[in-house]
Amino acid sequence: MTQYTILDPRKPAALLEACPAYQPSPLDVVDLNGQRILVKDETARMGLGAFKALGGVYAVAQLISGAVGRNLSADEFQSTAVRNAAKAMTFVCASAGNHGMAVAAGATLFGAKARIHLADTVPEDFARRLRAKGAEVVRSGASYEDSIAAAIKDAENTGAIHLADGSWPGYTEPPRLVMEGYTVLAEELRRTFEKTGNWPSHVYLQAGVGGLAAAIASMIRRNWAVQPEIIVVEPDAAPCLGESVRAGRMTTVEGPVSNMGRLDCKAPSMLAFDILRQTADHFVTVSDEAAADAVSVASDLGYHSTPSGVAGLAALLADVPRDRPLIIFSEGAVADA
Repeated sequence: MTQYTILDPRKPAALLEACPAYQPSPLDVVDLNGQRILVKDETARMGLGAFKALGGVYAVAQLISGAVGRNLSADEFQSTAVRNAAKAMTFVCASAGNHGMAVAAGATLFGAKARIHLADTVPEDFARRLRAKGAEVVRSGASYEDSIAAAIKDAENTGAIHLADGSWPGYTEPPRLVMEGYTVLAEELRRTFEKTGNWPSHVYLQAGVGGLAAAIASMIRRNWAVQPEIIVVEPDAAPCLGESVRAGRMTTVEGPVSNMGRLDCKAPSMLAFDILRQTADHFVTVSDEAAADAVSVASDLGYHSTPSGVAGLAALLADVPRDRPLIIFSEGAVADA
């Protein structure tokens, strides 16, 4: 089996730790119906309100470094030469909301431009927030897959840099960088558990195309001293990773639009599929109703999130009691983020 060496957590850690907006997100222990649950709270991450800030900002920085032709330190990104190089660069991507926010924030931070393609199903609140970050927003089609196709065509026609968070044959390096940024989250967890000894027994990882789940699962299998069971959680309307693993090949699924909009992806990332089929123990699905109920449960615990953000909690609530489960609230409520 492949060893998980394609992601280097040292690189994003070095860059992000030099960023004034960066600090580790909280890891809380909460009581839910007599069960103690570990909660990694991403709802306020870097002022963007989602874990995706870790990936998009880091990937923009690395692609600017590539354009300059050398690895740049955090301080060098503010130099006139680098800012001039970045000014000529436009990053384009499709997004269900949070990835676009991270790309827009990274572009603004380093002096570049961003153009984000949104499907009609993405709430206008996200479009307004993207524009507030300085991004150009283009409505492109009825589905996330339509917006991906539009972003690819945009990059081909304009020379912009396509920075997707999903990968496919012939397109791997930009999404690999996004996933590498997500490893910071797993490393934050590892450092905390090494200090406390309170390692989780089960880790629930929600997945759309699978970037976050694969990045964390890769780090868990690579360097966590105590190995948990890993459960990948998908909407029952879009179980593309579970179906791909069962089929033994990349599989596109069909289904209705889910209220878990950021997870409502019908085709998996190739890199995520390759990692998760080796690292995950189980693939489960949750319904829109279960995700909506989990939003209320999270609110009662003091966390304001979305159906996408609490999908791991929804899966945990449907599971048998676990010893020390870990869930991730991956995004804040749109109004709060």
